[in-house]
Amino acid sequence: MKEKTENEISYLIRGAIFKVYNELGPGLLESVYETVLSYELEKEGLSVKRQLGLPIFYDDIELETGFRLDLVVNNKVIIEIKSVETLAKVHHKQVLTYLKMSGLKLGILVNFNVDDITKGIFRKVNGL
Repeated sequence: MKEKTENEISYLIRGAIFKVYNELGPGLLESVYETVLSYELEKEGLSVKRQLGLPIFYDDIELETGFRLDLVVNNKVIIEIKSVETLAKVHHKQVLTYLKMSGLKLGILVNFNVDDITKGIFRKVNGL
């Protein structure tokens, strides 16, 4: 079986995000969306890791886990989940930093606390 590309995975992720949003609506805790989205993605046959530790490499040594990635799908796509009134610039930068530090090429930032989920999904790329 051919391994899915980042874009194919992204398409499935968007579909799952819409399904979760339409079922649950806005305003819940990020952990709820993380749990349900993970379940939906696994139903699609994708591999999902939750709260994956991302170590910090500094001065040529690996320090303790510096960050936790909400979801990593098929070891290729990072999903950062928010449920906030307004996304800040730092949220967008956070995903780009995660991509650079992990060496992955595609990240999706999603804010479930919106009236229209299409306005809450942002693709972030690192050399894709």
